[in-house]
Amino acid sequence: MTETDRFYGRRHGKKLKGTRIFLMEQLLPRLEIKDPDGPIDLKTLYPFTPKALWLEVGFGGGEHLAQMAKEHKDIGFIGAEPFVNGVASLLAHLNGSWGRAANETRLLEEGRSDNVRIYADDVRKLFPFFADETFERIFVLYPDPWPKARHEDRRFLGPKNLKEIARLLISGGELCVATDVASYAVWTIQQAESSDLFIQTNEDIYQSPPDWVSTRYEQKGLKAGRRPVYLTYIKK
Repeated sequence: MTETDRFYGRRHGKKLKGTRIFLMEQLLPRLEIKDPDGPIDLKTLYPFTPKALWLEVGFGGGEHLAQMAKEHKDIGFIGAEPFVNGVASLLAHLNGSWGRAANETRLLEEGRSDNVRIYADDVRKLFPFFADETFERIFVLYPDPWPKARHEDRRFLGPKNLKEIARLLISGGELCVATDVASYAVWTIQQAESSDLFIQTNEDIYQSPPDWVSTRYEQKGLKAGRRPVYLTYIKK
C-alpha cells in the first residue's frame, strides 16, 4: 500500500470485556487470515470445498456477514474489518452469544458451518494476494462517506478500488453496495459508470435485494429518517 492508501478510520472503540475478550483470544485465531507473504489459495482455508467465495468489505458489527454465512453454508466467506470492536461483535454472532448469555463452552454456534474467515485489517492490504476472478459476490455496505470535498480521495469506491474489485470478481460477478448518504450514492453511481467496468442491474435503488439482511446500523439510520440506497452491479 502507498501513502495514498493510508487507513483513516477508527481501529478501537470501548474496551472489550468478558466474552468478547475470550472470543478474540480463542475464536479469532481459528478464523483469522494473517498478513500473507505470497498468493492466497482461499479455498484451502475451509474444512470443506466452498461452492463459491464471497467477500464483505468493512463488515461493521458483523450481523450481515454472520447471517449470510448461516444461510449459505456451502459458500466460503471472507470478512475484512479494521475496527477491533466490530471484529469482536462478529465473533459473538458466530459464537451465538451476541445479545444473550455468554457461552464459553463452544466456539462456533451449534449448527453453524465453519465457513467464515476474518481479516482484521484494511482489505486493501490483501488485494495484491488475491487471484483474478476469485469472488462471486463482493459487499460494500455503508462505507464511510467522507462527506467533505477535501476527503473525497478517502472514499472506498473510487477508481483504484473499483478496478481491483472488477479484477477480483468472476465474469458476471456481483458488487453489492448500500449507503444511507444520498450524496455518496450519487458519487458511487458516477464512479461506477465512469469506470466502464460494471453494469447496474437494479432499477429501484430504494428496494433492498431479495436476500437482504438488515443491520443495527441500518435500522438506526431508518429511525433517524435516513433512507437507504441499494446498488447492485455485475462485472462486464
